[in-house]
Amino acid sequence: MSRTLTPRSRLIFATAISLMAAVGNTTNAHANTANTAIDFLKDSGIRIGGWINGGATFNPSQTTGFNGPVSFNDRANRFQLNQFNIYVQRPVVAEGSQWDFGGRVDFLFGSDAMFTQAYGVPAFDVNTGQPLSRSNWDLDLCCASTRYYGIAFPQAFAEAYIPIGNGLNVKVGHFYTPIGYESVPAPDNFFYSHAYTMLYGEPFTHTGVMGTYQVNKNWSVLGATTTGSATGGWDGGFDKQLGNWGGIAGITWTSDDMGSSANISGTYSETSTRSNEPWMMYSVVLKHRFTPKTHFVFQHDHGFAGGVLLNGVVQDAEWYGINTHLYYDLTPELSVGARAEWFRDRDGFRVFSPPRVAVATNNRGFSYALGRNQMGNSTSMPADYYAVTVGMNWKAAKTLKVDWKPMQQFNVRPNVRYDNVDALHGATYRPFNGHRDQVVLSLDFMLPF
Repeated sequence: MSRTLTPRSRLIFATAISLMAAVGNTTNAHANTANTAIDFLKDSGIRIGGWINGGATFNPSQTTGFNGPVSFNDRANRFQLNQFNIYVQRPVVAEGSQWDFGGRVDFLFGSDAMFTQAYGVPAFDVNTGQPLSRSNWDLDLCCASTRYYGIAFPQAFAEAYIPIGNGLNVKVGHFYTPIGYESVPAPDNFFYSHAYTMLYGEPFTHTGVMGTYQVNKNWSVLGATTTGSATGGWDGGFDKQLGNWGGIAGITWTSDDMGSSANISGTYSETSTRSNEPWMMYSVVLKHRFTPKTHFVFQHDHGFAGGVLLNGVVQDAEWYGINTHLYYDLTPELSVGARAEWFRDRDGFRVFSPPRVAVATNNRGFSYALGRNQMGNSTSMPADYYAVTVGMNWKAAKTLKVDWKPMQQFNVRPNVRYDNVDALHGATYRPFNGHRDQVVLSLDFMLPF
């Protein structure tokens, strides 16, 4: 049986059809706008990506607090969101006869932010003890109420490829150091925790200009000029110590089959605009692939700072160490590894326990990480540090046949680590919650996107 629509019904029906059409047109317009934006990013070569990294470290000798000088997983028996990192990048073409321009900016939120900020201007001048104004580049941007979390901009640089000879790449701005083996970004490291060498023996970032040149198939060189730091060109920013210029130099050899490489690089600078005392270090990194599944790394660092003030005495400070890494790929989804290290902080100048307090305190005793009156809660002493770490990387989604593409690179990293400290000159030092050593178990996850 048919029914004739009343004039009112016809009006409502016509209005509904018009609204549906309008919504459809709006949706299509938004979709077209989104597609246009995606197409623009693809055509321009701009990439947007990042990763999430977090985990927990079980320390049976510690009920609250920290894992001694161990970091970035410095919190004991607590979950940490270490890195929520987003980057916008336009990588440059690294060969050819045409100029190319790009750059990159990284935004990092998490408990690692405190270690990756531009804290190269300490609370007190290392040579005289005079108070200094810390860099405002990314220290104390937010999150004072959370205490352990913050924001960092560890990279913000422009980049150019200059077609001279075999091609010259130039970065201008704030960038991660090219020195050493381990690095800040979680996806670039096998282990959740870091070696003392990386944490205390090397810079994390620089501000300045850096060039890299590929001499031939086997050899490449780099050179840089750095500024913005009162610690010899390390971890500087854009707003302090701009008159303190230093340098980086490095050379790398790679075998024809890409299975072996050797790199030596280092920094040199006057300590600050107030002091012409030298601050320098070098790092040697040797890599060798014994088999397609077996990888070995050897690293040696040695650093020196002249005329620093330690316990009221002006003296030279040195630090040096050796660490080795061995990795084996059991399957494409599962790798196992071991790291062994000895690090000597000869004068008690570099290693602090816990490190979070030392790096994040201003000259009024306020710690951006922990609050007021915390400076005395971070200790240091001349000592040898020993550490052994074993663990694995498991691409769980691939093993479990999870087809969701964003989960394919999901990485789970269980680790066991043993640390021991031996104070120099017959002293007693117990930075592991009143102990000379500790064993910790950690488990973290990493999801690139």
